[in-house]
Parts: sequence; C-alpha cells; structure tokens
Amino acid sequence: MLSKFSTCVYGVLWVMSCVFTLIAAQDTLIDRAVRLMSETPLIDGHNDLPWQLRKQFNNQLKNVDLYKINNTHTSIPKIQKGRLGAQFWSAYVPCDTQYKDAVRQTLEQIDVIHRMCQKYPEVFMFATSSQDIMEAFNQNKTASLIGVEGGHSIDSSLGTLRTMYHLGVRYLTLTHSCNTPWADNWRVDSGSDPSEHDGLSPFGKQLIVEMNRLGMLIDLAHVPVKVMNQVLDMSQAPVIFSHSSAYTVCNHKRNVPDDILMRVKQGIVMVNFYNDYVTCSKTANLSNVADHFDHIKKVAGHTIIGFGGDYDGVTRVPQGLEDVSKVPDLVAELLRRGWTDEEVKAALGDNLLRVLKEVEKVRDNQSRTPPDDVPIPYDEVENSCRTSYGYPESSSAAAVQPLCSLALLLTLALHSLITAW
Repeated sequence: MLSKFSTCVYGVLWVMSCVFTLIAAQDTLIDRAVRLMSETPLIDGHNDLPWQLRKQFNNQLKNVDLYKINNTHTSIPKIQKGRLGAQFWSAYVPCDTQYKDAVRQTLEQIDVIHRMCQKYPEVFMFATSSQDIMEAFNQNKTASLIGVEGGHSIDSSLGTLRTMYHLGVRYLTLTHSCNTPWADNWRVDSGSDPSEHDGLSPFGKQLIVEMNRLGMLIDLAHVPVKVMNQVLDMSQAPVIFSHSSAYTVCNHKRNVPDDILMRVKQGIVMVNFYNDYVTCSKTANLSNVADHFDHIKKVAGHTIIGFGGDYDGVTRVPQGLEDVSKVPDLVAELLRRGWTDEEVKAALGDNLLRVLKEVEKVRDNQSRTPPDDVPIPYDEVENSCRTSYGYPESSSAAAVQPLCSLALLLTLALHSLITAW
C-alpha cells in the first residue's frame, strides 16, 4: 500500500516538475523575445486603426481616448505591452469611393493620422524615414508612418501621388479589391474580377517609375501575380508586401506564391494575421501564423520576412494573437522553433529598415530627375464625375461640339416657328 502511495506521489511530482520546466522555458523565451524587441524595433506593415476612427467616431478624436478604447485590436496600452516600435498606419478608403470622393476621404485619413500623433505626442512620433524610425525607437515612442491602401485613392493622378508623398505617405498599395484605370487587382486571379489591363497599363508602369523617383515604397499586397512580376521586372527599388502571407501554406490569392517569394530578394513580405489568409478558414492560432514565417524563411531566407498583422482591418484573428499586445508571444514561438536572435531581429525590423534605406538611396540617386508630369490619357479615365480641363480637345469632343451647336440652332428655329404660328 505504501509502495503504491509512494509511486503515486512520485508520479504527481514528476508531472508537476515537467509543467514547471515548461513554464520556466516559456518564461525564458518571453524574456528573450522582450530583450530582442528592446534592441530592435518591431515594425508592423499595416494597421487599420485610422479606419476604425472614421467608422466609429467620424474621425472626431475629441470623442475617443486611445488609452481607454477597448473595442479595437489597437490601443495605447496594447501598443505598449506589444512593444510596437513602428507602425505603418493605413490611410484606407473603400473601393466604392473610386470615381467619387476617394481623394478627399484619403486626405482625411492622412489628416487623422497626423492628428493622432499630435494628440498623443508622448506615445507617437510621426515618421517618414528610416532615420525617423530609429529616433522614435530611441525615445521609446512608436514611429508612425503612413501607407495609402489602394491606387484608387490617387484618382489616376501623379500629382496627387506626389502631394500625398509630401504629406508623409511612404507606401502605396497599388490596388485594393478593385481594378483601377491602370492596374488589375488580386481578385482577377480568383476569377471574381475581369482583367482590364493584363496587369499594369502603360500609365501603371509610369507610376512605378515615379514611385521609385519619389522614394515611395511599392506595396504589392493586393495585386495579381501578373502585376507582381511586372513590378519586380521594372522597379529599381525593392518592393514590399505590407500584409500578405505564404500561398503554399494557405492557398488564398491574397498570399504570395513561392516563385514570387524567390524573386522578392531585397524586398520584404510582412506576414498577415487574418485567419482567412493564415489557414484559409475562419479559425487559426498563433502556431499557424508561425508556420508562414517558417515557410517564407525556408523558401527565400529570413532576410525577406516581416510583420504585417492587419489589426483593426480584419474580423478574425488567431487565438493567441487577439490584439497588438500579443506579438511578443509570436516572437517567443519563433525562438522556440529555433530561430536565432539575428533572424528574429531581421524579421522584427532590420529587414524593413534595410528596404526603406534602399528605397531612399534610389530616390537620392534620382534627385536631379524631374517629376513625370505626363497625365493618364483622358479616354482611360473619362466618366461623368470627371472634367477634362487641360487635355487637348479630343476628336470625340470635337465631334460633340458641332452636334451640340446644331441641336441648339434647331431648337431656336423650332421655337421661332412656334412663336410665329
């Protein structure tokens, strides 16, 4: 009896010892993750908090307290717990604004990001460069950069693109989930939308060249494979996927195929946390996200990987990554899987910093190149909400004018006859 009791006690003690060992190991991994995040800024490629500010508060910051808000993935306490070193805040407006008020609404999203930084200067530092990111990090603040999500936001205008750059925008996602007058979107690959341009139109290629000249990151997160290859063929600067995952792990057309991963080379793929892009289902967990990191590293190396959570822009996030505060747990999981400190620090921020520095270098090398001021052909953007000021009178417009004059003369003649009668 005593022997059985002793065996039972030893068994319980052994189990408890294993549990405590696992807990201690996890604590060690978390401590190591936090240490690495204190040495290298966590730079996230995409967060839609500004869109939540519009949806919930109509961008009235006086009506929101980011210290207390609790119905978003992102708040100041969550940012601080998650050790977020730098964030590309998304200036996003939906595709149904295209050909209407997309530019105005995008400018308002840019404005709310600036005002958010001004309201909380103890937390956020507005940033536009690799140097700014490190200055903010050294001040223990979150560097706040802007990315415009969707080419419809520039209304097919290089002047608008440049204006947004001057306002601090540092990447443009070429499309969202709709074609623009110059580029096809990712839904073409799924068959949901027709191809209108066989990838990029001639003006779309003009835009890539101008983005290189400006020093604006080219974001391929929402484009079809054809556009990915076209941009990789012609861009002088490295590209980014601000919030996309690995297609081989989850066969969703928003993700990046292996052959593209191998072409990214000096660019970066910032892994998205949206369940539908992680597992191609409504449920996912932290380990599933780490599988994408592992796969990209295996195919193309650790130097092209980053974080692009897509928080506050998606409805479903993985168990264990419920909000921005949880990212250190993902870093600990990568360490558990055998990632070295160097590899983790590369994914945290060193890769993005390298990409941004290279984009800035390409810009600086073209400092004497004048801006491209050749507009998109009017017949490619003509619609009822657009005027044609500045364009030469087209043959169709020239034909319309005599017809309008003839119609006016006929109307006047008919009026004269009726009056005389």
